[in-house]
Amino acid sequence: MAQSRDAPAYQEYPANFMARIQYRVMSLAERGLLLTLRHECWVNKQVPADPCTLARMLGYEVNEVSAALPAVMPYFALAGGCIVCPELDAYRAHLEGIRERQSQGGRQGAAKTNSKHTKPLTNDGPGDSTGDPRVRRESLVQLSSVQPSSIQVLSETPVSDEWVNEYDSASNGY
Repeated sequence: MAQSRDAPAYQEYPANFMARIQYRVMSLAERGLLLTLRHECWVNKQVPADPCTLARMLGYEVNEVSAALPAVMPYFALAGGCIVCPELDAYRAHLEGIRERQSQGGRQGAAKTNSKHTKPLTNDGPGDSTGDPRVRRESLVQLSSVQPSSIQVLSETPVSDEWVNEYDSASNGY
């Protein structure tokens, strides 16, 4: 079943991210805004560029967002009045390419598998006589030609074990 959902997550390497001097010199508030905007851009693909609207959307004070925004903008770009993250957009496109190639490979594999199980029908029966090929599917299950062996009846032989005899006597109510 094909799913048309967006990828639920993106891969991030914290060591590579934290090694950047630009990140290391940020304040705690700036780091928080950076990561929050990245998460928002992954889920919503963009956020408003207007600090007032952005602050309202994120649930923070306008002055906090306005003060931290210049430090985080090198990680983002402006597009049509919105802030976007080109790095995440490229990663999303990369995932979509993988998904498309896997889908194409699955279709090719299914076609190859299905072509092994089909045989063209002849037009000597009822149906379209215009020469259109028809496909017949036959069962791959084959009946076994091996006959089952005769049923062997187990015979009861008397047991000469004193414990077994006592057990049988007790269970039979003797």
